[in-house]
Amino acid sequence: VQLVESGGGLVQAGGSLRLSCAASGRTFSDYVMAWFRQAPEKEREFVAAINWSGTSTYYADSVKGRFTISRDNAKNTVYLQMNSLKPEDTAVYYCAADTSIRLVRFVHGFHYWGQGTQVTVSS
Repeated sequence: VQLVESGGGLVQAGGSLRLSCAASGRTFSDYVMAWFRQAPEKEREFVAAINWSGTSTYYADSVKGRFTISRDNAKNTVYLQMNSLKPEDTAVYYCAADTSIRLVRFVHGFHYWGQGTQVTVSS
């Protein structure tokens, strides 16, 4: 499956952004979808994930209550709505996909990755 992220940009602290990830190549609803992020000189970290049907979601503690993951299986797209952004949310955000939900919070739990989109939050 091929993944293409969009929607990143520069925003002031307290602002909002919505990231999108368009998937192609395989049956989208066969895949668990997730967002990870990587800040400069830091390891890639889990942000949020959603199961195949969209009925279950998972969040990192650092974004819980501020970010919302959703998916539209008819449009082969997963979204990340980011509200109340903080400077520490600045990172490259990656979309990821895998058929298994077993390791949903781990980088090595996902086989397919997008190229990333930059999110910069100014103070």
